[in-house]
Amino acid sequence: MQTHLADFIKDTPEGKEADAILRTCVHCGFCLATCPTYQLLGDELDSPRGRIYLMKQMLEGEPVTEKTQLHLDRCLTCRACETACPSGVRYGHLLDIGRGIVEKKVGRSLAAGSMRYVLRQALPNPSLFASLLKIGRAARPLLPGGLKDSIPAAPVRESRSLRAALHERRMLVLQGCVQPALAPDINAAAMRVLDKLGISLVSAPDAGCCGAVSYHLNAQQEGLDYMRRNVDAWWPYIVPDSEKGPGAKGETRGVEAIVMTASGCGVTVKEYGHLLRHDPAYAEKAARISELTRDISEIVEAELPALVSLLDKPATGMESPKQKLAFHSPCTLQHGMRIRGIAEKILAVAGFDLTYVPDAHLCCGSAGTYSILQPELSQQLLKNKVTALESGHPARIATANIGCLMHIRSGAALPVEHWIEILDETLEAARPGTIED
Repeated sequence: MQTHLADFIKDTPEGKEADAILRTCVHCGFCLATCPTYQLLGDELDSPRGRIYLMKQMLEGEPVTEKTQLHLDRCLTCRACETACPSGVRYGHLLDIGRGIVEKKVGRSLAAGSMRYVLRQALPNPSLFASLLKIGRAARPLLPGGLKDSIPAAPVRESRSLRAALHERRMLVLQGCVQPALAPDINAAAMRVLDKLGISLVSAPDAGCCGAVSYHLNAQQEGLDYMRRNVDAWWPYIVPDSEKGPGAKGETRGVEAIVMTASGCGVTVKEYGHLLRHDPAYAEKAARISELTRDISEIVEAELPALVSLLDKPATGMESPKQKLAFHSPCTLQHGMRIRGIAEKILAVAGFDLTYVPDAHLCCGSAGTYSILQPELSQQLLKNKVTALESGHPARIATANIGCLMHIRSGAALPVEHWIEILDETLEAARPGTIED
């Protein structure tokens, strides 16, 4: 694609990146078949190719209107188009640049701007979010049906106690923003599973939101500040004392990895190196953070022989049939991080029969704050996803991201859990009492 960027952007880092991305697009249209919004709306401007044209016009100095903003807002940033693209167009990075420019040139109405501000303040703040959720749950019986359904019920099962980190092998874990309040057993389950595999998970008290909420709501500098805070919080755990200089205090040995139990956070942290590459104070550290970041499935897969040993049960001659399980692979996992089939392989090793899920590449409609800001499209996608997941008649549904989990749970009749919780449950049944309850 030929480009002639306008003076306001062409010599900036964003302009140079956008120009390089635009020039890789060859208009082939492979992305259209994989785009959820194009499938629902049938409008070329609600496809990746159409949105690329809109952003190209904007970057070349054409007028930017609310119509441009509408079509960019409707994008889920699922990045299924990147998986399908034969030219390697980095559409997600281009969209971040385009949305940031539109936000400055078009702005928002007071109501729309206020909604986005509230989301940016509430969701990345675990204590505030937990308090608001507690109030909402207390008032739930008094609310009308639609509003009542939007407030998730409290978790049914409580987390089991965990012993202190004892292993020589240590990894960091991100606690997350909304996950501790909505599904507190996910990280606890990850800790128990890795404990059985000889790995201790530790958390950095000062680490917080990964930055994705603010960054993708076009408050990009705010999002970058969250990222810098995490780099500062994690760095003492990554660099051994021997590299910190005389008199340094902290961890004596660097951790092996930074573990993500929410793929939505994982895809962002894995891109810290890219997002902070122009910051001289953080570029090198951010790149190291990205190198160390692993989805929990990558960690467990690397320990598969030990896991098989833990799962091994004496043959009784009366083995029960395998439980059928449907796995929803979040877009952030399969398209963002390009991790496909690993969680499914682990669940199969654990003894589950994974059902076929039609159109498994399509988004469930959660997409961070999309389900709140674009509820009509989100609900259509949710209905389609639940139908696909339930089509194989599984006993339960597993996924790998808190946003997908809560969204699918709101529309499914079956239990929906994080796959690491299911593995934890399976390991406990196979080897009860490994960790003190």
